[in-house]
Amino acid sequence: MIYLGCFLLLCGLTRVMASYPIWWSLAVGHQYSSLGSQPILCGSIPGLVPKQLRFCRNYVEIMPSVAEGVKIGIQECQHQFRGRRWNCTTINDNLAIFGPVLDKATRESSFVHAIASAGVAFAVTRACAEGSATICGCDNRHKGPPGEGWKWGGCSEDVEFGTMVSREFADARENRPDARSAMNRHNNEAGRMSLNEKMFLKCKCHGLSGSCEVKTCWWSQPNFRVIGDYMKDKYDSASEMVVEKHRESRGWVETLRPKYNYFKPPTERDLVYYETSPNFCDPNPQTGSFGTRDRVCNLTSHGIDGCDLLCCGRGHNTRTERRKEKCDCVFHWCCYVSCKECVRVYDVHTCK
Repeated sequence: MIYLGCFLLLCGLTRVMASYPIWWSLAVGHQYSSLGSQPILCGSIPGLVPKQLRFCRNYVEIMPSVAEGVKIGIQECQHQFRGRRWNCTTINDNLAIFGPVLDKATRESSFVHAIASAGVAFAVTRACAEGSATICGCDNRHKGPPGEGWKWGGCSEDVEFGTMVSREFADARENRPDARSAMNRHNNEAGRMSLNEKMFLKCKCHGLSGSCEVKTCWWSQPNFRVIGDYMKDKYDSASEMVVEKHRESRGWVETLRPKYNYFKPPTERDLVYYETSPNFCDPNPQTGSFGTRDRVCNLTSHGIDGCDLLCCGRGHNTRTERRKEKCDCVFHWCCYVSCKECVRVYDVHTCK
């Protein structure tokens, strides 16, 4: 019986490692909190394949940025899904930080892979521009001629380098000839491409009293919220695919094709999936659903965050909360603001 239990545990761990990157756990818990004070030991990062391990050892100075990128990706996921039945919950003290939710090739999986890969590219690019790493810096390759009334200056962010790091590291384990690897590679790249698409020209004025006689400009990444909003739109319009098997010289290979021919086929910037999501209404350890009981809902909304949809028709409870807030604020010359403290009463609605 002991051997059977060990076998099942090993099989379960192998399945988890094959389903999605457990190295994402580097971005949560005690491992993340120690990044600034202790050197990274690449061999201690769980779930790295040999190519990732070599990359980590060769470029260890940018690994904190890789972890930071996954973290901001997770935080953005939780913001974008804060009002949905699945709200991007992570699990503490678990290598599979999202639980079984990402075991299936669902829309949720497509979004998490895309936003995490975009986060890694974003954080590495930003760290290079800030001078946090010696192996990279500003981008001086794609400037071109300046426009009328401005000249090149500052530090253009090298998004190509950040994208390369994300591709080399995040995609290293997605080399299997199966449908899930094909899906993950596609969605990872879609997330990274969003950064290139949203780069913008940022400028600063120079001159007496802000006259803007001279203006210097450089290429900059947007706030990561812009990327999150963009990828959330891609999630809502994600394309459902079907798996096809065909034989190649290396053996059987699985590829993806659109399920519906009458829809526009997905581009390289779109998200794809091929398995149906659970409804996330009730707790289910097999799917990783936590259910929506006790979740705060919006009584006046007719969207997914409204009490009707979020609570899955079970109804809601209402309680009152008294909150202390600043009020009647006055600006005093010069220069401070004084406020009174007021108590306001709010109705809070939670799912039954």
